[in-house]
Amino acid sequence: MTCPGCAGDARCKGYRWRDALTLLGAVRLRRHYYYCPRCGAGSCPRDALLGLGAHDLTPAADEVVCLAGVLASFAEAAEKTLPRLAGLRLAESTVERATEAAGGRLAAALAAGATLGPAQDWAWHKDAEGQTVAYVLGDSTGVGMQGPGGAEAEGRMANVAVIANPVPEDRARWADPDRREPPPWQARYLAALRPWSELGEPLRRQGGQVGMDRAQRWVAICDGAGGLDDFLEKNFPRVEAVILDFWHAAEYLGKPAQALHPGDAAAAGAWRGQWCHRLKHEGGAAVLAALRTLPARGRAARDCLHEVTTYFANQAHRMDYPTYRAKGWYVGSGVVESACKRVVGQRLKGGGMRWGGDGADALCHLRALFLSDRSQWSAFWHLN
Repeated sequence: MTCPGCAGDARCKGYRWRDALTLLGAVRLRRHYYYCPRCGAGSCPRDALLGLGAHDLTPAADEVVCLAGVLASFAEAAEKTLPRLAGLRLAESTVERATEAAGGRLAAALAAGATLGPAQDWAWHKDAEGQTVAYVLGDSTGVGMQGPGGAEAEGRMANVAVIANPVPEDRARWADPDRREPPPWQARYLAALRPWSELGEPLRRQGGQVGMDRAQRWVAICDGAGGLDDFLEKNFPRVEAVILDFWHAAEYLGKPAQALHPGDAAAAGAWRGQWCHRLKHEGGAAVLAALRTLPARGRAARDCLHEVTTYFANQAHRMDYPTYRAKGWYVGSGVVESACKRVVGQRLKGGGMRWGGDGADALCHLRALFLSDRSQWSAFWHLN
């Protein structure tokens, strides 16, 4: 046998036993062992043939363990989910190692240019002008990190990127208007503790797999964070408009509402509601002009208004909501924030959770894969 490490002549030295955990219980395997005198490495080729990794789980058991680790904490997966779901009894550390190893394999595969499953065009929905539209979404969220010795460390940002085909509210613009029920909301997610520049090529490949190039228009929805403009310009040059997710803009209007009506929640809520309505129907530039004329009593209120007007001045070109809505484009209303919560927040931001960098990056990749359309998860496990 040829040594996989140095291409030398590895010789069979008999058999070795190995325990493996399957979905039907533990088994013992007897397989040939080869030794290479050139590099001193030993190997059992049957391990690779059977898909056995360092954690002694068969591929089917590995997938189930990782699924449990993606959906809930490693402790809950080991103590509750896996024993009840599959009769598997593993240590929390085994679930952690298996899940993070799978996420690492996924990250490496995507970085190497892999695509998962066959290409299949989505039925892109139309806007009010009868043009099919593909959406690119981007947002960032903080993740708590753990330093040496378990100490709390400075958090890091996880970036979440999405190719989406949201369902229009107007039934006439559905790709299949004869449907009685709304079609599914289609999305491909990518998430990582990596800069936006490293998500561009993998996300373009995701878009290519679902026929994004054949959509007549591209529109982006974002949270206004830095770095996204360059990301979109380089990777998605056909984007016609970059829309600030309406939820983020409306959230900022909550600040002056409280500053101008301290201690009066009802008045603050009414003020915010009126200005959100104005923002949706008149746009960011009109709201910015009006904010600049507001009287503010006290330093706190003045500082708040300065912060909000500065934000609107920087983002007003992304807040032309009347035009976007007239074209029938999606304006968000929290869809970008929701992507961050579903992909990252629900799994990585539980109470007291702290992560190592590699572990958090691996979980981000797996969570994004799991929440993408169902073909992606299955295709990854067949890839491995």
